[in-house]
Amino acid sequence: MSDDAPIRVLVVDDDALVRASLEMMLDGAHGIAVVGQAADGDEVPAAVDAHFPDLVLMDLRMPRVDGIVATRRVRARKNPPEVVVLTTFDTDENVLHALRAGASGFLLKDTPPAQIVEAVRRVAAGDPILSPAITRRLMERAATQADAHTQAQEALSRLSPREYDVMLAVARGKANAEIAAELFMSVATVKAHISHILTKLEVSNRTQIALLAHDAGLA
Repeated sequence: MSDDAPIRVLVVDDDALVRASLEMMLDGAHGIAVVGQAADGDEVPAAVDAHFPDLVLMDLRMPRVDGIVATRRVRARKNPPEVVVLTTFDTDENVLHALRAGASGFLLKDTPPAQIVEAVRRVAAGDPILSPAITRRLMERAATQADAHTQAQEALSRLSPREYDVMLAVARGKANAEIAAELFMSVATVKAHISHILTKLEVSNRTQIALLAHDAGLA
């Protein structure tokens, strides 16, 4: 996506009124274009192939294929779009499953329109969206799970010492420029390290790196 190109959004929700409302709201925002809709999770692969979205706004509860499964399938694709889950359900299980499936954002449907628009812009730019309260709740939950703790430690052991330093900075929410200054390296080198980290940890975004670090008790 070039700097002046609009953010291409696919709206996925089983409620036609919700889809129409989201399309009207997002199409009215500068720099965002809704390029397609899907009424269920099983329609998402074809819609992604047809419309090439940069971001999918995904409902959780759908009759045939739910948003968690659909998110996992989307994020497993080559060069996948980002996913923001937009739902009425904010239980710990729902949020955690969505993040582990590869979602970069989690918002409630009663979120003010301006905040939804801002979330779309931020996630499209590579900045995960999750409220601090939900983040703390999830990390406390994840830190108490012994299996997750062991698996996270084993995964992080694959990193080189320099990659490990970058991973810790990512887990603390540092931007690339901040990591570069802190670790005395170029932004390009930081990006290269993050790419290697994502591959080695078998995750798809920075949020999942942070989850692994918290599972391992490091952040």
